[in-house]
Amino acid sequence: MGEPSTDDRVPVPVWIIAAAFVALELAFSTAYGFQQDELYFIAAGRHLALGYVDQPPLAVLLDRLAVLLGGVHPAAVRVLPALEGGAIVVLAARQAAILGAGRAGRILAALCLATAPVLLGAVHIANTTPPALLAWTVVVLCASTAVARDRPRQWLGAGVAAGLGLQTNNLMALLLLALTAGLLATRRLDVLRSPWPWLAAAIAAVIWLPNVLWQATHGWPQFAMAAALHRQNTSAAAYLGGLPAQLIYGGLLTFPILIAGVVRLWRTPSVRYLAVAVSLVAVYVLAWVPGKPYYTSGLLPVVLAAGSVATERWFARGRHPRLRPPLVVGPILLATLVTLPSVLPVWPVRDLHAHPTGNDVADTVGWPQLAASVEAAVSAGPRPTSIFTGNYAEASTLDVLGRADLPPVLSGHNAYSMWGPGSASDTTVLAVDAADRLRQYFADCHPVGTFTAPHGVDNDFSPLDLSLCTGPSAGWPELWPHLTHYD
Repeated sequence: MGEPSTDDRVPVPVWIIAAAFVALELAFSTAYGFQQDELYFIAAGRHLALGYVDQPPLAVLLDRLAVLLGGVHPAAVRVLPALEGGAIVVLAARQAAILGAGRAGRILAALCLATAPVLLGAVHIANTTPPALLAWTVVVLCASTAVARDRPRQWLGAGVAAGLGLQTNNLMALLLLALTAGLLATRRLDVLRSPWPWLAAAIAAVIWLPNVLWQATHGWPQFAMAAALHRQNTSAAAYLGGLPAQLIYGGLLTFPILIAGVVRLWRTPSVRYLAVAVSLVAVYVLAWVPGKPYYTSGLLPVVLAAGSVATERWFARGRHPRLRPPLVVGPILLATLVTLPSVLPVWPVRDLHAHPTGNDVADTVGWPQLAASVEAAVSAGPRPTSIFTGNYAEASTLDVLGRADLPPVLSGHNAYSMWGPGSASDTTVLAVDAADRLRQYFADCHPVGTFTAPHGVDNDFSPLDLSLCTGPSAGWPELWPHLTHYD
């Protein structure tokens, strides 16, 4: 397999793997339709701000630019996430080089990332996850390069990536705290005495500042969101399934490399600070939000890179070293074929109901049909003066895919709660998945229909009740504080 190289170049096969990854994502980008977060971000792009209740502004801005360039179409907003995924694959190989991998180890790291279910599924959807994963990957790579190669200016790249990551997802703060704790715990005072990490922190803070000011002037809604996520993701099942899910997300048959990576990081003194950081992030997620195991995925590139170093050395120790790589790569590729339909829209939509799949895939079916069902209910009369939905998914569907002549669309969910009711009338309200919320404030709420996803698809938004509510006990401004909710 050859000895580890002294340079950090990325082998040509890595670029081929990354290109194949991007091509696969783009090939499926037009299948099915939008996922609810994509519709939400497009709607949020019509309310551009320095922050939102549930996220910083960067991902919304990126989707807004994609729509301006390519129109309101899933393929338009999914180009950048696919490219971000390809970049993560390449950077994983570069991370493996920094950790001591040779050519085979770098290729293996790229292959492991390209076949990881969590990455395949995450970059299919244009939400905060793809740019956040890329930002985490760049921060760790730049920081570890600065330390391992004595290139202190790499900290500047880490600072820029951290700032952009903070403008994408506040979870970046957890990574920065974990890295700092790792350096302190392993007594890497030589690193912390240098001005470069602190200059990087200052750069990140300056980039993040506009969103911090927005949060401060809007009552720090992100803290309410964090508390809501904790409440909703700490069931007994979430705690029991948190750790196994993290291993599965990395790949059904890739988990030995994942475990080998954690062990190698702990056993290698020069990179033990990364082991501490990885462990702290994992413990936080498993203890605070075990129902969101993918929150650790930003560290998957460095762990798989370390595991690839260990695996490459295992290759070389064999009596017949050429026979060992197929024993590792073959099962990984086979497992990918098995898991692919659960993370990408592989099946014809008419057959999806007969096959198990992930929520994100199933949730890309039915939004145009929901808009059509609501339009039919509006036309059936009496004509509502406003539409109120229980979730941002339904509200953004009507805003993005619904007819322009629909009544004002309102919701108390997340960012819609801050956009408020405006001048909308509450005389006659069509409640979409919201009758239970409105019933106590209206004299009458009676069903007028039910929406069911097409093709028998079972997802989180089917069936939905459509009800007509009349006789409000107060106006929207008085009712609004009772109707807002975060999750």
